[in-house]
Amino acid sequence: MSPYLVTRTLPVNSTDADLRTDVLQGLGRGPKSLPPKWFYDARGSELFEEITRLPEYYPTRAEREILRARARDVAAATQARTLVELGSGSSEKTRILLDALPGLHSYIPVDVSESALALAAEGLLAERPDLSVHALIADFTRGLALPGTPGPRLVAFLGGTLGNLLPEERAVFLKSVRSMLQPGDALLLGTDLVKDESTLVAAYDDTAGVTAAFNKNVLTVLNRELDADFDPDDFDHVAHWDPRQEWIEMRLRARSALTVKVRELDLAVTFAAGEELRTEVSAKFREAGVRSELAAAAMELGHWWTDSAGRFALSLSAPG
Repeated sequence: MSPYLVTRTLPVNSTDADLRTDVLQGLGRGPKSLPPKWFYDARGSELFEEITRLPEYYPTRAEREILRARARDVAAATQARTLVELGSGSSEKTRILLDALPGLHSYIPVDVSESALALAAEGLLAERPDLSVHALIADFTRGLALPGTPGPRLVAFLGGTLGNLLPEERAVFLKSVRSMLQPGDALLLGTDLVKDESTLVAAYDDTAGVTAAFNKNVLTVLNRELDADFDPDDFDHVAHWDPRQEWIEMRLRARSALTVKVRELDLAVTFAAGEELRTEVSAKFREAGVRSELAAAAMELGHWWTDSAGRFALSLSAPG
């Protein structure tokens, strides 16, 4: 079997420290907000997998359609020998890329979840015994040092996750990605596109209520990890389209005035009736905007592919 290496760049206790910081900063003042990474405990990950199979949630299907149609074009354009996947999770969609890269030597999945990385690596190694896998337990939003592997390297950031970053965060992130790239390397980027409001809102507020459960799961995480006493039934799930920012906001709206105790932080959080806690931003993009943001990070967009309905895009860029 090919080598499987794991490198941890996150301190073992970093998740606990980050959660405490985010709750103190996000709930200790208004307007209230939390970053979406806290959705993804084991239950949250299960719920998101359910979401990707819902009829209203098009991004996963649309991106997979593009990958199936264009993976060979990506391979021909990059001749990649190393594939780096940021926020790899289960690496399910990446298998389409792996199958299309005949000269691939190394795969570097990057995720904060060691268990997700281990599960994905186990499956990949069983299918591809000649592939070298070097997993990185790391937060890719904080910059990343890649192990020495053969070039050219293709860095993949799929799923539209770029949209979960605010504009200033995206600028920092894209510059950090550019710093990883050598001449001949490339970035494959998935971006959800601006479209009609009804389609967008439905994707984040499905009729089965799965996204609502996913959104409220963050409260369960706070209860478990920080000994808080949130009652998820005290909040309504809200999906709001902001046409000025061109992003969806997921929010939790208090049904009545209430106070929540977060005992581990000695924090009391008061909500007025109707007050909202923002739990996610999901920006939607246009080609010109993506091209501009990449250019600001010294990258040049070379290929732009969409699904047949024009809902989602994959772009391939190189160092400028």
